[in-house]
Amino acid sequence: MHVDFSPNAPSADQISFEDFLKVDIRIGTITEVKDFPEARKPAYKLKIDFGPMIGIKKSSAQITALYSKSDLMERQVAAVVNFPPRQIGPFMSEVLTLGFANENGDIVLINIDHPVPNGARMA
Repeated sequence: MHVDFSPNAPSADQISFEDFLKVDIRIGTITEVKDFPEARKPAYKLKIDFGPMIGIKKSSAQITALYSKSDLMERQVAAVVNFPPRQIGPFMSEVLTLGFANENGDIVLINIDHPVPNGARMA
């Protein structure tokens, strides 16, 4: 399945509010960032703390173009936490870290204006 993430992509099919509520988007704090040289595209391996109910989850994120490892440490990020884990090379990614592609196709992470508790669900 190919999805066009460009600004000129057509709108996706309409869904119900109940469908939207099935996607569990939470805030977590990045606690570890490692290079992921085995990935097909440049990526980092992240550990993200989603608080006591969800815990620490792993994510592969193709965000090396705009973010250094030090930029990411202790940064809060949004992620989908209820997708099934996905094998990416030798790494099992447990959550999908969220961002948008800029004009060059580089991923820009979703940013929040003020800190919120780890594990907070998007409202």
